[in-house]
Amino acid sequence: MKVQNIKFKDSNKDYSILIGNNILNILSQKVKSLCPKTKKIALIFDKGVPSKYKKIILKNLNKYEIFIYNFDANEKTKSIKSVTSLLDKLLLKNFNRSDLIIGVGGGITVDFSGFVASILKRGLNFICIPTTLLSQVDAAVGGKTGVNSKYGKNLIGSFSQPKLVISDISFLKSLKRKEMVCGYAEILKHSIINDKKFFNWLKLNTKYIFSYNSKKLIYAIKKSCNIKLFFVNKDVKETNLRMILNFGHTFAHAIEVKNNYSKHITHGEAVLAGMILATKLSLIKKVCDKKTLNNLMEIYTKNNLNYSFKKYTKTKEIIKLIPYLKNDKKNNDDKINFILLKKIGKTTMPNKYKISINELKKYVRHFIQY
Repeated sequence: MKVQNIKFKDSNKDYSILIGNNILNILSQKVKSLCPKTKKIALIFDKGVPSKYKKIILKNLNKYEIFIYNFDANEKTKSIKSVTSLLDKLLLKNFNRSDLIIGVGGGITVDFSGFVASILKRGLNFICIPTTLLSQVDAAVGGKTGVNSKYGKNLIGSFSQPKLVISDISFLKSLKRKEMVCGYAEILKHSIINDKKFFNWLKLNTKYIFSYNSKKLIYAIKKSCNIKLFFVNKDVKETNLRMILNFGHTFAHAIEVKNNYSKHITHGEAVLAGMILATKLSLIKKVCDKKTLNNLMEIYTKNNLNYSFKKYTKTKEIIKLIPYLKNDKKNNDDKINFILLKKIGKTTMPNKYKISINELKKYVRHFIQY
């Protein structure tokens, strides 16, 4: 199966997202062509990356001076403290702008390493090798980098595009279903906000994604990346249209912060819950009809995903979430900026529905009715 190549272009930079199976051996050639002046490479490995993949990567880069940083990636270590620790190490090694940072891991590692690359000496070369389904369809696409604060998720960060993304689906075979669900949530979200035809394809083919069917996986990843890039290309710095990609995330980030970024609920599971809550809010505000919610619920039920939002069918649990909604990075005033769903494949525009905390509290009992 040949390598799929998706091109990202804006006024400042263009790069490729390469998608395929067992394609890591192209790394050496790509580094040579994209970063011809590079002498030192910092490899930031998620500690969860299997050693066989580390060996392949190191073999491809044996002509360079290598610095390895094994990152214990979790939402708590995705912090400014970790960033400054790594920056100190790279400065001691005298990394300069012509050198290269390669992030190898899931979404947290991709966000973290991309952020470090974007601020060290005002920007080093960066190549991203996402190793989870979530990072391949979300974190590695679009140039958002950043870390968490005690006030919320991803509140400290930058917009910085990589030189290259290599999405090798062979990494996915080492993932548990819970981790696959994490990435699937973003794939599903992309279909919900932009492509009803893709949503209907997922209705029929989700089982093949969870059974690691290479052809179906590559199609879903490519389709998902193209949808995300459609929004990113029109609004790189998320001033308006790109905010649509945050459908479900206002609730999701509140769920994660409230649970103190617990390992018991992944980002994707929070997004799955958040999309149901956002669709229910859409129904309450009469933006969508009950059929839209039922259509979404059908795909959850068919693929055993209902557990993700079960907790949030209780009034008291929704009430507990509300205080955590205020710090969402999309808010630019005292009201909460929600992306709501009109129908499968179409959302409201950003800034159309800004809802106060008091107004949201009045809606709580209606969430339970649906």
